[in-house]
Amino acid sequence: MIEALYGIYLQHPHIQTDTRKLVEGEIFFALKGPNFNGNAFTAKALEIGAAAVVCDEDCGISDSRIFLVAEALATLQDLALHHRKQLRIPFLAITGSNGKTTTKELVHAVLSTTYKSSTTVGNLNNHIGVPLTILAIPPDTEIAVIEMGANHQKEIESYCRYTLPTHGVITNCGKAHLEGFGGIEGVRKGKGELFDFLRANDGIAFVMWDYDYFHEMSKGIPHLVTYGTGSASVNGRLLESEPFLQVEMNSGTSIKKISTQLVGDYNLPNILVAVAVGEYFKVPSEKTKAAIENYSPTNSRSQLIKKGNNTIIFDAYNANPSSMKAAIENFSRLHQQNKYICIGGMMELGTESVKEHQAIVDLLQNYKWKVVILTGGDFSKVSHLYHFFENAQIAKDWLKANSPNNSIFLIKGSRSMKMETLLDAFD
Repeated sequence: MIEALYGIYLQHPHIQTDTRKLVEGEIFFALKGPNFNGNAFTAKALEIGAAAVVCDEDCGISDSRIFLVAEALATLQDLALHHRKQLRIPFLAITGSNGKTTTKELVHAVLSTTYKSSTTVGNLNNHIGVPLTILAIPPDTEIAVIEMGANHQKEIESYCRYTLPTHGVITNCGKAHLEGFGGIEGVRKGKGELFDFLRANDGIAFVMWDYDYFHEMSKGIPHLVTYGTGSASVNGRLLESEPFLQVEMNSGTSIKKISTQLVGDYNLPNILVAVAVGEYFKVPSEKTKAAIENYSPTNSRSQLIKKGNNTIIFDAYNANPSSMKAAIENFSRLHQQNKYICIGGMMELGTESVKEHQAIVDLLQNYKWKVVILTGGDFSKVSHLYHFFENAQIAKDWLKANSPNNSIFLIKGSRSMKMETLLDAFD
């Protein structure tokens, strides 16, 4: 059945899971979730002109374009695996607690200077997004870069089953999704499933050698490429971060200096691994340098935004205790006056949530700020003397009423906090 479906895919290599976006000639997969059932739209997909409809419920329609399967999602993943096996090219998988998407974007930018490279679009990094990403890879692609997100153990292992990565990066293992992973050791075990696959399949791992825990996690992987600020094969250090990062490269490349458009010294490892990947795949150094320097984030990650005479560091795509701590400490090191720090609650921390929110408040108390605004989540359950608002809309209204001028802001929080709302206070 997969072979027959793949034959249709070769003629119509576009997959869709939402009939509102479906166009004639695409293959529709009727996926199910807690609040939706794609099978209910089988007739609609056929009416639009789908080349094939893969569903797992009998809708009582007789049409040669229907593939009735046991589970539509499993079939999507199996089709992705079948396509993956036809692509005899390097597949570089990227996972980690923080920095996955920025690393993916930088690595893809570097590789794209020299190869026909394909990568994850947006945040399609889950059990649906990863197979969709694989099925979007054209046959003439020379290198694929796949982002893998995970919030529980065995998830990365499942992605590796149909991604078959040849190369891999784990950016870091921090305090993210503690509820699902079961603590920091669970995070390392879950993220380490990528290294487990590379170890068992003669793979190549790019390893941030500054992090001691990676020394143990990467043991037994046949081929390691190390990067970092110490004894690594690709070595660099931070020169400047006021506000954009400038990096000096010391070894492993002919690049001497990189001047980026990224804010936050926590982005240094992401830059270094992009250099390491470029060197490994023999991208000319001048192309690697240009690709990194030309990359400008536009996805709510480490963006620098000017609003009148105010400056905003906007990093509100996601937040966990590790990334929040890094952002606060980086912000504290900036020399500007009138610092406003606006942070939203952190999600998926389970029984550790209140403790982790209190730890962030305790960290804030180590520094001098003009104003601290805490918004939503379990910040409502901790002790502090700062401004607290139930949601971002109320926080925005307070900011607008107080009309800050000549100030610098850090705005950070989990997506569900909608911290982007605060940007409207400056219009």
